Amino acid sequence: MLKKIPAILVFLIFNLCLIAQEDVLRMDFEAYDPPSTLVVPEHIITNAKFPFIDVHSHHWRMAEQNLDLLIRQMDSMNMKIVVNLSGRGGEKLKNMMDNVKKYGYEDRIVIFTNIELRSIDEPDWAEETIKQIEYDYKNGAKGLKIYKSQGMANLDKAGNRIPINDPRIDPIWAKCGELGIPVLIHSADPKSFWEPHDSLNERWLELKLRPRRKRGPDNPVPWETIIAEQHDIFKKHPNTSFINAHMGWYANDLQKLGELLDEMPNMYVEIGAVIAELGRQPRMANRFFEKYQDKVLFGKDSYKPKEYPTYFRVLESDDEYFPYYKRYHAFWKMYGLDLPDEILKKLYYKNALKIIPGLDKSLFPND
Repeated sequence: MLKKIPAILVFLIFNLCLIAQEDVLRMDFEAYDPPSTLVVPEHIITNAKFPFIDVHSHHWRMAEQNLDLLIRQMDSMNMKIVVNLSGRGGEKLKNMMDNVKKYGYEDRIVIFTNIELRSIDEPDWAEETIKQIEYDYKNGAKGLKIYKSQGMANLDKAGNRIPINDPRIDPIWAKCGELGIPVLIHSADPKSFWEPHDSLNERWLELKLRPRRKRGPDNPVPWETIIAEQHDIFKKHPNTSFINAHMGWYANDLQKLGELLDEMPNMYVEIGAVIAELGRQPRMANRFFEKYQDKVLFGKDSYKPKEYPTYFRVLESDDEYFPYYKRYHAFWKMYGLDLPDEILKKLYYKNALKIIPGLDKSLFPND
């Protein structure tokens, strides 16, 4: 006959079972991503309603790239022109252009040049940089791209950060204005990267998974300082057109962005990597596009064909409550803006045709 189990042992077994059950139910926050039970119409749009120009793309190996493949991918999305911002400059840009000409795609592929700031202490830096820009312009460059490292990470000989509004760079901005080519400039990163990595930071998950993106409040300087330096050059060079990458990191505050566009008529913006911000505020975004329809260009940033349909869906459809393709980047759901055709045409190609010189207008509707 079995002896009675001591009460203390029963108590321990019971609590161990509870703990085991809790372990089964427990999960990390990153893993919680249940499918929505909401049943609403879905419209997956794989090619844009109108032909479009992507003004923010990167193709580092274009000098030896198979451009037939690139063009086939572009055609499948209704992309008529891609702007490669990674032209580098000098002979490297010329080699890229030579490959574009060899394939016969001068009308479909545009290249922007780049400059080197880290040699700014050299006495002939401005003169030599202007010579390079003129050389690149003659070889087909249609704009200048400024990277975020230029203004954040680039140091002079003394080890000091080179602010993007350093007066020694002024002749470069002026030369771009003289040539009639735009400057597409990326400054800083989302403001949340500078804020404490705690429960109040909307980018908590992204910073946990991508810890190198986290910055201290003064690394290298406050976010507001970098943004103000960028705006300073826009104001000092009203005859030069500037395309502010990623909507200037104000896609989450469209009222403020509108005020900046009013203040700086030579500033334009592109939507690369911030489509999730627009998609979570469809009414505000629609009001913004209505008022500033002549100031916004289509950009994507990283060239990944499978990601473009999300852009088309946000801009063209009236779908509700659908996800972004990178949950760590935007854990919220989005809504389609259902933009009017005329605004879509300006966003997709008309504004780029106006700002970037020498594009082939015959590729687009004449209306």
